[in-house]
Amino acid sequence: MPELLRIEGLSAGYREARVLFNIELALEEGKSLALLGRNGAGKTTLLDTIVGTTTYHSGAIFLAGRDISRLRPEQRAALGIGWVPQERNIFRSLTVEENLTATARPGPFTLARAFGMFPRLQERRRNLGNQLSGGEQQMLAVARALMLNPKLLLLDEPLEGLAPIIVDELLAAMRRIVTDEGISAIIVEQKARKILPLTDEVVFLERGAIVYHDTSAALLASPETLDAHLSI
Repeated sequence: MPELLRIEGLSAGYREARVLFNIELALEEGKSLALLGRNGAGKTTLLDTIVGTTTYHSGAIFLAGRDISRLRPEQRAALGIGWVPQERNIFRSLTVEENLTATARPGPFTLARAFGMFPRLQERRRNLGNQLSGGEQQMLAVARALMLNPKLLLLDEPLEGLAPIIVDELLAAMRRIVTDEGISAIIVEQKARKILPLTDEVVFLERGAIVYHDTSAALLASPETLDAHLSI
């Protein structure tokens, strides 16, 4: 498969403070990556840097062969980066349907397909964003990112604080996204054992640097390695 994302020698952070150090990473089209590590390891900062909302210090980020290191966030979105931040950032004063169509881009992922993936949203299509439960807001945030028809989907803690039944529904949707839809994805998640079966590769960050990179299957087959990294 052709390479979709390449990160070379990337250092970034917030103003003068550096959080990421010499990150080297590549992801092929149609592949998914679990990005793991304890709180403060730099996971969210790496996603934010791919999106373009942090301070770039050095290195390069390539999307489908194009250097996007110095592009603005809206330019990166136009080139195919979809993002679901921890805060979800849905439009609370718009209806579910308006949230999905307001920033939609042409492509195979349509309103009908969004509702097919998240039937709860179809039931609440006339509800305002602030009338949804936390789990429904998360579904809306994911569906809205898909309506951009992205080449690369970034998900930051998509399962955080959700009821078990909603977690199961989101996991099923994410499995469809990365397998049936073939959308490349990077998923930051604390629930490592729930995300690893959905992904092709896994990276552990520690203090802003990559300390482990392998296939998700290899890590799942080595519980002692997984436990060792989760306990860092």
